Amino acid sequence: MHSYSVQDVERLLRLSRSTIKGLIDGGFVTPARGPRRQYRFSFQDLIVLRTARALTEANVPSRRVRRALEELRQHLPETAPLSGLSICAVGERVVVRDGPSRWQVDDGQYLLALDVVVEQGELHVVERKEPAREPASTAEPQDWFDRGLELEAAEPAAARAAYERAVDVDPANLAAWVNLGRLLHEQRKMIDAESVYQRALAACGPDALLYFNLGVLLEDMRRPAAALEAYQSAVVEDPSLADCHYNLARLYESFGKPQHAIRHLGQYRRLLTGG
Repeated sequence: MHSYSVQDVERLLRLSRSTIKGLIDGGFVTPARGPRRQYRFSFQDLIVLRTARALTEANVPSRRVRRALEELRQHLPETAPLSGLSICAVGERVVVRDGPSRWQVDDGQYLLALDVVVEQGELHVVERKEPAREPASTAEPQDWFDRGLELEAAEPAAARAAYERAVDVDPANLAAWVNLGRLLHEQRKMIDAESVYQRALAACGPDALLYFNLGVLLEDMRRPAAALEAYQSAVVEDPSLADCHYNLARLYESFGKPQHAIRHLGQYRRLLTGG
């Protein structure tokens, strides 16, 4: 069964990493863990995440949100149906259409309109709304950043251009740098992604997320020593970054340094348990 990374969720659903973490912490989804302890989301998780965000933004009470999501998850298929899937609000009911079939989820009043389709084997989860407009030449960095988010799923090249424009206008736009580097990494443009992260560190200064993403990239480039250095820098900036401690433990083990590995693995476990 196919699963999705945090980066996939950010790209497909246009949710920020902090929003995703908040929905996980709130118990709306319980994603699995990959070999590096990174989150792996199912198709059902994607739909539940996006629906939870829409309901909470509409100020639907948490109790009603949870009840609706529990019912929604029971009816969702495990994978994206080839016939497509639509979720929309009709009065006070959530109506899900799976091909010719329709069913309802009991909940409060809000607006929700999602489409889930498969095109050439790729899943797309989109919110139906007006087409994105090109920002004016005098647009603020946030306008270019928002445009990048809107375009990632359908037009990654245009999204990349938008993020590049955002950091050109405001070199201290950390979120745009992070998304640009991640997008290039996903496209397997490894050298370009490394350059972006290095430029971002020069422009924004030390940042835990930049160092962590750089470490993951360097591991994928088969440069474990450089990745180790990046992860070390990340935990200096944010010692509470649990996944970074896990990756450090794994790398130290591979380098034959069990004492260092045990220390970071212990820190990882303490952060998970709150001990």
